[in-house]
Amino acid sequence: TENPAEILLPHLWELKTSTLLLRLRAVAELQNGQSGQALADVQLALRLTEAIRTEPIMISHLVRVAMTEVIVQPTYEGLARHQWSDAQLVALDAELAKFDFLADCQLVQKSEVAFTVSEIDYLRRHRDYGKTFTEMGVNHPGESIWENLIYHCAPSGWFFQSTVRNCRILMQYYPAIDTQAKTISPGQTKEADDAEKSANDTARRFDALEWFKQAFNSNDQDLRSSGNFLKKIAYAQASVDLARTAIALERYRLAHGEY
Repeated sequence: TENPAEILLPHLWELKTSTLLLRLRAVAELQNGQSGQALADVQLALRLTEAIRTEPIMISHLVRVAMTEVIVQPTYEGLARHQWSDAQLVALDAELAKFDFLADCQLVQKSEVAFTVSEIDYLRRHRDYGKTFTEMGVNHPGESIWENLIYHCAPSGWFFQSTVRNCRILMQYYPAIDTQAKTISPGQTKEADDAEKSANDTARRFDALEWFKQAFNSNDQDLRSSGNFLKKIAYAQASVDLARTAIALERYRLAHGEY
């Protein structure tokens, strides 16, 4: 679609719903002593989660984070009851080893810059913002006829300045991720958050992207927050790493009779 903000993602809800159903069935199968069937359901849920890994859209990866948290539960329940065999644990670990949320996060960071460039260019070429927001199903936050008039007549340079400013804000989050050390720096994330807040506080009233952000963030201020996105990514990777650690401990217990 010409307007990036109008991209529809109906499959995300279906995938998350499927994962919730698979978790429920896997837990029931474990309670019935059917660890083989439970393993198959957990593996399917993990593969559904990975199926959207290459989508360079922030909301897709937030759904992946939620799906991962959902399906880790039966993994832990089977571990707590010592129901997984060594071969099953090897299979689970192999699936979890595929998850690298930090590397995927860098893909999203780059795509957010591209998204910003495309969206501001669309706003520059289509100046009827009331119609644009209505088509996207969100309320138009602008109330002044003069604001609408100024946006309609603004020179293209204003939009190009907005593009540069917003892309620079996004790129300040890049250094927070270290894919080699597998870490996300809280300090550097906070520095980027503070810099973003400062830049937004001093932004001119007629920044081309400001109304767009207001319209979409009116009900969820964190939806497009890069800082909160990094925190969720760190949490998801930690959850996967802890699950793999628990699997390693259980495999050692099976082999040696102790931890």
